[in-house]
Amino acid sequence: MSYYPKLILDALKHVKHPGKGKDIVELGMVEDDIRIEGKRISFSLLFDRANDPLVGSLKKACVQAVKSYVGADAEIEGNIYVKVKPKIKAAPVNPLSEVKNVIAVASGKGGVGKSTITSNLAVALANAGYSVGLLDADIYGPSMPKMFKTEDARPVLEKVDGKDKIVPIEKYGVKLLSIGYFVNPEDALVWRGAMATGALKQLINDGKWGALDYLLIDLPPGTSDIHLTLVQSVAVNGVVIVTTPQDVALADAIKGVSMFRGKQINVPVLGLVENMAWFTPAELPENKYYLFGKDGGKKLAESLDVPLLGQIPIVQSIREGGDNGEPAALNDASIMGIAFSELAKGVVNSAEKRNESLAETKIVEIRNK
Repeated sequence: MSYYPKLILDALKHVKHPGKGKDIVELGMVEDDIRIEGKRISFSLLFDRANDPLVGSLKKACVQAVKSYVGADAEIEGNIYVKVKPKIKAAPVNPLSEVKNVIAVASGKGGVGKSTITSNLAVALANAGYSVGLLDADIYGPSMPKMFKTEDARPVLEKVDGKDKIVPIEKYGVKLLSIGYFVNPEDALVWRGAMATGALKQLINDGKWGALDYLLIDLPPGTSDIHLTLVQSVAVNGVVIVTTPQDVALADAIKGVSMFRGKQINVPVLGLVENMAWFTPAELPENKYYLFGKDGGKKLAESLDVPLLGQIPIVQSIREGGDNGEPAALNDASIMGIAFSELAKGVVNSAEKRNESLAETKIVEIRNK
C-alpha cells in the first residue's frame, strides 16, 4: 500500500485536543511538512510553547492514529517533531482613530514661541468652525494651563466601556489636556525619561478626545524620547515646525525637519511658521522692524521645499495674551487675530493636500538593529 499526505491528514483528524474539543488538523497544529519515504512517515506538530504539557500525549495519539488508519507497519515512532508556532504581532491600535488630523507642532530649539503659536493656532481653528483639541506634550515645562487661564482646572474621570477616561478641559472652543493639570504649578518636574514618556502615553491613550477635526500636539523643543514616543503611540498626519528668522534658530529648525523626514519616522512636514518675523509697535501699525533678520524662515522653507504657513509678527498683545490666558487669536479682527487666522488657513490647506496626495499615516514602528 502506498501512503500519501491526505491519508495522513485524514488519520490525524481522529486526534482530538483535550482542552479545545477540536481535532489537531482543524486547529492548525499539523505543520505543512509531511514527508513520506516508503513506509517512513514524518511531520511536525505546532504548539504555542515548546514545554506544552500535552506534547507527549498528543504525539502518542498521533502514532496510534497513523497506525490505526494508515497502516500498522507505518514507521512513525520518533518521527513526529515539535515546533513552536510563530507569534503574530498584532497591528498597533491607533488610540485617536476618531481624530481626522493629528498635527504635531515642534521646534528645533526653545524660545521661538512654539507654545504661543500652538495655542493661538488652536483658537484660530476653533474660530473657523473646526472641532479642535490641544495636547500639551511638553511634559517638563507645560504651559497651556496658563496660556488658557485654566491653571486651577482638574480633569475628571469618566467610565467609557468599563475604562476610566480623562475628560479634557474645554476653553475657547478647544479641548485641553496637559500634565500641568495634575501637578502643582510651582513644583519642578524632575522625571526620568521613562516617567515622562509614560505620562505622555497616558494623556494620549486615556484622554476622552472624541471626534475632532484637528488635534494639535505641542511638543517640547529639540528632539527627544517624547518625540519618538509620540510617533510610536499615535498616527501623526503631519508636523508644523516653528522657527524665528535668526540663523541659530534656522539651523535647529533644519534638524527638526530632518528628524521627522528621516527614514524611520517619515512623518510629513506640513510647513514652517516664521515667528517673530518683525516687530510692529502699536502706535505705528504700518511699520516693520526686522529685529532678528528678514525672511529667514521664508528662505528656509523654500530651500527645504516645504510651505511657509505664516509669518507672525511681534506685538505687545501676543505677550499679554499669553500671560493673561487670553490668546491673541480670540480677537480675529486684530492684527494678530488676522495673522493667526491666515496661519490656520495655511495649516488646513496643507493638511488637506497631504491627505489627498499621501497614504494614511501609520503608527511608527522603530526597530533596533
